[in-house]
Amino acid sequence: YGRLRRTYLKDHRPVLYNTMLLNGSLYPHLMEVEQTAESQMQQTMEQLLKQTSAPDKENRQMEWVQHMNSLKAQAEELVLTELIYS
Repeated sequence: YGRLRRTYLKDHRPVLYNTMLLNGSLYPHLMEVEQTAESQMQQTMEQLLKQTSAPDKENRQMEWVQHMNSLKAQAEELVLTELIYS
């Protein structure tokens, strides 16, 4: 997620990117974004699992994988919108 944020800043906010790069705050910012994104992904996945429980993994494996991938995509969309591309 840190790399995605760096690419976004470089392509869409070049003044901010260069300022942060020159004053040494870019890489701490990217580390913070990475850690925040990971924890937000984890929390969002837990919340989504509480809202829509997953099928039985033992008996319906493919449905479980599909459900979990769908939840991960939703969580990742939120993280990208709120943290990376803002």
